[in-house]
Amino acid sequence: MPAAPQPDAGTLRLPRWVAARARPLGSGDGTRALLKRADLVTVCEEARCPNLAHCYGRGVATFMVLGEVCTRACAFCAVDTGTPAPPDPGEPGRLARAAARMALRHVVVTSVDRDDLADGGIGHFARTVAAIREVLPEATVEVLTPDFRGVPDAAARVARVGADVFNHNVETVPRLYGAVRPGADYGRSLDLLREVKAAAPGIFVKSGLMVGLGETDEELIAVFRDLRAAGCDVLTVGQYLRPTARHRPVARYVPPEAFARLKERAQGMGFAHVAAGPMVRSSFHADGHFRAARRSEARP
Repeated sequence: MPAAPQPDAGTLRLPRWVAARARPLGSGDGTRALLKRADLVTVCEEARCPNLAHCYGRGVATFMVLGEVCTRACAFCAVDTGTPAPPDPGEPGRLARAAARMALRHVVVTSVDRDDLADGGIGHFARTVAAIREVLPEATVEVLTPDFRGVPDAAARVARVGADVFNHNVETVPRLYGAVRPGADYGRSLDLLREVKAAAPGIFVKSGLMVGLGETDEELIAVFRDLRAAGCDVLTVGQYLRPTARHRPVARYVPPEAFARLKERAQGMGFAHVAAGPMVRSSFHADGHFRAARRSEARP
């Protein structure tokens, strides 16, 4: 069960606008029990998301496929690092049936990094989306993927997965990649977003960042520009919250009014939808992000 966000002892006090929102909003016991019976993993639990009680209480979750052990060790992420088990061929079907029992209208599927697999897990994403389409033909599907480092033709293969939304988070500014995202590459992430959009122009391309890792507002705005130039339609910006004392300390807590200014700057760049705020997460209220982007694109 996720713990509350960790304050940074001796440095920064958890501000009231985070502490208040991080309190449990509902138990979500029914959702948790359903997921356990289906033997499914969620990023909500594995990444210790502070919004878990809110989402489980609403009967929604972000499924995490390909296991609960990641081949990378990002400084902000609570997911375990190590040697993952082989992919479970029964997982796509179990996930689709669970999504149907939850009556989800927008299904979000993410995964750990699987640098041990020849295709990085793309085939498993494709099988999962196909299973969801078969069981829930009216639902929309969002995939939140790794960067598929070293996989040939990764973007074209991802575009063929058949999702309505392709999400890949850049997470932070390029200056901090070495410390925050070892094994990742800022240019590679931008290329993946750009190439997926080129291969599947009708898909909504989405990305997100965290603030409070040591970046400046000027660096954030430069990343917004890079994302828009790469064809990104939807942008999410949220506060980094240290999941445990072992993880990277929070460098700053950004107040809601500063998030509002960042959102205004991003909206001026032409994104179809921007969500920015302390508790914003890439898959938190992802159904609302998708609907807002679709309404924006439909406007004359």
